[in-house]
Amino acid sequence: MPSSLKRVILGTPLATAAEKHERLGKVAGLAVFASDALSSVAYGTEEILLVLVAAGTGAALGYSQPIMVGIAILVAVVAASYWQTIHAYPSGGGAYIVAKDNLGDLPGLVAGAALLIDYVLTVAVSIAAGVAAVTSAVPALYPIRVEIGVLCVVGVTVANLRGVRESGRIFTIPTYWFIGSLYLLIIAGLFRVATGTAEPLPTEEIKATQELTLFLLLRAFSSGCVTLTGTEAVSNGIPAFRPPESRNAAMTLAWMALILGSSSLGMAYLAHVYQVLPREAETVVSVLARTIFGKNLLYYNLQAATALILFLAANTSYQDFPRLSSILARDGFMPRQMANRG
Repeated sequence: MPSSLKRVILGTPLATAAEKHERLGKVAGLAVFASDALSSVAYGTEEILLVLVAAGTGAALGYSQPIMVGIAILVAVVAASYWQTIHAYPSGGGAYIVAKDNLGDLPGLVAGAALLIDYVLTVAVSIAAGVAAVTSAVPALYPIRVEIGVLCVVGVTVANLRGVRESGRIFTIPTYWFIGSLYLLIIAGLFRVATGTAEPLPTEEIKATQELTLFLLLRAFSSGCVTLTGTEAVSNGIPAFRPPESRNAAMTLAWMALILGSSSLGMAYLAHVYQVLPREAETVVSVLARTIFGKNLLYYNLQAATALILFLAANTSYQDFPRLSSILARDGFMPRQMANRG
């Protein structure tokens, strides 16, 4: 690529020493590093229902809420653990450094390799889920879903190659747009419940294909634990925060855990009250929004925000993959060129 064209697309190259000037505050940090975790609200409840529906309609509607309560407690426990990690390891690295320092090189490398693979898969899953949200609202786009996905990957890649601060500005508005739209749905749904105007959907009785057993409940719990996806991102990205890095990262983690837990519980409760079950061509979030708002501007607003946050969840991987790779390279476990992030 000619250097002039490269600079137009990617901007002026940043020196590694200049990285400190590309630091993020708590508001932008939440948008950049929590988008992956917060986006899981869009499909966490649905993953639980998809497992429980095998035991029939009653099981899906009756047990999804208690399972989500358990997952919310787990979110709090995991966040508390990462809070300690942030203060104990202010240089970042997350699971890799903790495992390496306390258990040895091999467990540390296993944790690091798992995270690197997870970052790659997160890009694929998040973009695919975002495209699914778009095609749920606009079925006519389904035939070009692959092209939409590729375009989103290219867009996020270019944004990050221009520098983390600029990508922080790009991703702040969509993240908070999603949070606001999601809470608007939850508040509107709870208001209708409180005023007695909530009308549960007519649900078709689904015949059970297997018994409701402890193993099925545990499987539903494990499937719902996709809600925890991305909670490690803040602890891995401590160096990207403005000083004091540990304090800003810890506060961002606390905000993320509070939003993630409360919104997940709200979605699970509304799905229970409105008797929403998984559908092949429409997501649970879409069904809830259509039921509570009607298929109007508010519905399309939430669908657009959901699609965007899922697209941008991939951004967390673009932030943390090179940062963790740099740490591994400095320790001699990856090519030394990767230690230089400039």
